[in-house]
Amino acid sequence: MQTPPLFSRKFDSGNLILIGMMGSGKTTLGRALAKHLHKNFIDSDEEIQHRTGVTIPHIFDVEGEAGFRIREAQVIADLVQRDNLLLATGGGAVLTEQNRIALPQNGVVVYLRTQVHDLWQRTRNDKNRPLLQTGNPYQKLAELYEKRDPIYQQVADLVLPSGKQSVHSMMLTLIAEVEKFRRERGHPAQF
Repeated sequence: MQTPPLFSRKFDSGNLILIGMMGSGKTTLGRALAKHLHKNFIDSDEEIQHRTGVTIPHIFDVEGEAGFRIREAQVIADLVQRDNLLLATGGGAVLTEQNRIALPQNGVVVYLRTQVHDLWQRTRNDKNRPLLQTGNPYQKLAELYEKRDPIYQQVADLVLPSGKQSVHSMMLTLIAEVEKFRRERGHPAQF
């Protein structure tokens, strides 16, 4: 039986894609994983800033969230065509249908699921998160989590709780889970 081309790309690309809320550890874990697995690391928000020459908050100020999401979808569509990539997406990347289709077709998608209190602890002093520049950032995080959690779970191949464990511990757990996922689907565990 022949594997459909898109299914094959998911595994053959060697791509690993991290999704989840802002502050869930996608960039921190992604950098460590990429180094350990000898993959190219890219944070989609950093790539957007690099390509535009301005900060994410500036894009939000000038173009609004809708304008930012268009830019984000264009960057993600480009990035997922690469191979051997460890991609950390922005927290809202899954809100765009184009991304919900492209991400799981082009790599193994892992949702770093983090409780709202932990997210708030990690992001409360960060001024580079436009959606949290409100009077009550904790409440905003809770609202975003409630809306996005089901979407993350729908897009993800694997859900990995992200809490107080060390980056190294999370990295080893994630590698084991991805290898198990690949084996269960008839692909070599090593990626």
